[in-house]
Amino acid sequence: MPRLSPDHPHIHPGCAITDSTFGAYVEIGEGSRVAHSTFDDYAYCDRLSDIANTTVGKFANIAALTRIGPTDHPVGNASLHHFLYRSSYYWDDAADDPDFFARRKARRTMLGPDCWVGHGAIIRPDVVVGAGAVVAAGAVVTKDVAPYMIVAGVPAVPLRARYPEGIAERMLALAWWDWSHDRLRASLEDFRALPAAEFLARYEGADPAGV
Repeated sequence: MPRLSPDHPHIHPGCAITDSTFGAYVEIGEGSRVAHSTFDDYAYCDRLSDIANTTVGKFANIAALTRIGPTDHPVGNASLHHFLYRSSYYWDDAADDPDFFARRKARRTMLGPDCWVGHGAIIRPDVVVGAGAVVAAGAVVTKDVAPYMIVAGVPAVPLRARYPEGIAERMLALAWWDWSHDRLRASLEDFRALPAAEFLARYEGADPAGV
């Protein structure tokens, strides 16, 4: 695969993209469907992801076969079927229901920077997954996930924090995901080699404009 570009996303074959925007160094896996969503810089999804009405934070890691922001049906009505709102599919004289689609789009799913959504996970609309959080494979997330928390299960529940007490707050304050591309490159070996606490000790208080 060619190196990712700061100017346009790398969209693999077979994707369906609707009303979505992409930042620098973004990759969309083969056969994925992305609708009414935003991918911030460096975020990616693997193959066959289905993502709707979602804001994907910088450096978010989305595994294959995930479903994020799955759209709802009108459970309080006499029927669940989409003839209620995609009415033009069935009758020449019936318009689609714009209010229903507007309500769907307003139920936004938010993925924080550097989170990891595991294979086959589902994240419901209106859920916020915090920075650095991990959603285990196969989990169904129905409630917000705190930053740097690992959740698993159906429905997903917290398993444990990724870091010892105090580290998550310091990592949020450092917000390395907002560093320049050059600064990320200059710090690459430390990202690879240093545990989180040592990384913080080296970079807390450093000049944010420096590389």
